Amino acid sequence: MRTIGLTLAWVVGIVYATIPSFWLAIHPFAEKWRSRRGKVYPLMGGIWLAMILVIAGLTCPWRLERFYESAWSSVAGAVFFAFGILTYRQIGRDFGGDKLMGRAEIHPEKYEQRLVTSGMHAKMRHPIYLAHLWMLTAWTVGSGLKVLFVLWVFAIVTGVLMIRVEDKELEARFGDEFREYKKRVRAIGLFNSTSKA
Repeated sequence: MRTIGLTLAWVVGIVYATIPSFWLAIHPFAEKWRSRRGKVYPLMGGIWLAMILVIAGLTCPWRLERFYESAWSSVAGAVFFAFGILTYRQIGRDFGGDKLMGRAEIHPEKYEQRLVTSGMHAKMRHPIYLAHLWMLTAWTVGSGLKVLFVLWVFAIVTGVLMIRVEDKELEARFGDEFREYKKRVRAIGLFNSTSKA
């Protein structure tokens, strides 16, 4: 049972840790994705699956190695998990599934082009990435897996890059409206309002 739980934590951790890398494959090429004919989501899903499988292959030998084993770590993991769920729920009220899935970016002709600045987005520009980070932190701290701590750092580094790339794409789409929004609202809770991230 212990091995199953750690393997689950490893797999879920890989999924969350690859989200920034996946979006780095989408945002810089949003215009190209828009110009593709046919369904792009199966191809995009294939790219993400390939990333997950590559990371799984690279980390598999160490998937059960832990820094620690403690009941308290499960409690701390549960707290981070709760923060993640609460953040997702708050975001969902104003953001919507179409924007979360990137449909508004890929098919602007079908979906309303609106910069969301209310709800959680009034406090930070990228609360979704904070929610993802809460979840990755929950599985990392809760399991104590060494490989998840490495993937956590990887997710932070690629996440900062992803935010910068996404901000450029949003500025190209929304112009002055986004520039004004960026001036007054920080990227995520870890940055101040004047951050370029």
